[in-house]
Amino acid sequence: MDETCSPEHHDLELRERACSRRDSSYYFEDGSCILLIQDTLFNVHRSLLSRDNSSFSTLFTLPQGSHDAEGQSDDNPIILRGDKPSEFRHFLWALYALPPELQIVNSSNADLTQLIDIARISNKYSFKSLETWALDALQEHVNRRPAHHSSSPSFFSGSDTLNSSPTQTHLALIENTEQLTRLIELAQLCGHDRLLNSMVALLRQLMNRSLHYAYLSMALADDLNLRSLRGAAYLEVMQKGSFTSPRRQRGTEENGVDRPVAITPAQQVRLLSGYWQLTRTWERFRTNPPTFFHGPTCNASWHQPGCNQAWVEFWKDKTKGEAVMSLGLADVIGRLRQVQKEYDRSGPTYMTPDCKLAARRSLTECIKKIEDQLPDYFSDEGLEDDF
Repeated sequence: MDETCSPEHHDLELRERACSRRDSSYYFEDGSCILLIQDTLFNVHRSLLSRDNSSFSTLFTLPQGSHDAEGQSDDNPIILRGDKPSEFRHFLWALYALPPELQIVNSSNADLTQLIDIARISNKYSFKSLETWALDALQEHVNRRPAHHSSSPSFFSGSDTLNSSPTQTHLALIENTEQLTRLIELAQLCGHDRLLNSMVALLRQLMNRSLHYAYLSMALADDLNLRSLRGAAYLEVMQKGSFTSPRRQRGTEENGVDRPVAITPAQQVRLLSGYWQLTRTWERFRTNPPTFFHGPTCNASWHQPGCNQAWVEFWKDKTKGEAVMSLGLADVIGRLRQVQKEYDRSGPTYMTPDCKLAARRSLTECIKKIEDQLPDYFSDEGLEDDF
């Protein structure tokens, strides 16, 4: 499956053929199809590669003309571009493994890198059943392993990682960044919604534990256009992060504290725009409490003016309280939740029970609406639906 015909790629092909070597695990003497990936030759069975209506099954049915058929000898292999020998080796393991060997993918000892490679190669060459199997195993593994514990050194190990030495922490974060990025990119590439949702949920947990993951989530949300991740990631960075120009290097300080991370000019604009829009939203809430429909008893007893007055006075008092003012000006959700706590603790005295329930329901709906629209606060288009 050689996708290029340029002189540069032709020279590369000649060099790879000249120094190619047979794979120690998947070059079978009775194989019927020789593949070249970078400098490694694989000799496998066409019958296996033709399964599941894969791209190989179509390739093998194409007429070869007067030329010698590709894949029949080491000198004329089928060349696969864009893959690594290690990735294809993992894929072949899934094709050739016996049922007892395959059971490991459903255990806590599953190799995430292996499963990622199997799913990616399966997706590329249209092995749909194998792709779904690998993605389901990944999704099960991610959900099985709590974010605060992991026995695998290649996956997030929670407090054990964060409390280790600075060098170990930095290396673990780099490795986890690569693995988390590959997982979420794979989920989106393959359109596996359950794995994508699991990865978004995991990243939302991790960003609350370490600012490193908030920056990672912000970058992934931009690169992959993940609305479900953008709002939470940008809000976390806006509230807790410190950042510099793109020329600065990202990482951690020697004492383990996050050093300023380079962000792009576009991200800076989104953060500033989001901050401005959120502060405007809070100012409108501060001066105009959420409206609600009064209950039947309130309307029947001509109590509505007094009910409104009690609600407004409560709102003005609590929105300028110490607990609310201690939160950031743009932390609209946090401030509204704090008002909600005060309301549950001691709501307005002169309101009917029906109106109290209606007012709380209106406040809850406002919080939910802001949470749903949070990604729009940090989008290039900005927030359309104004409060």
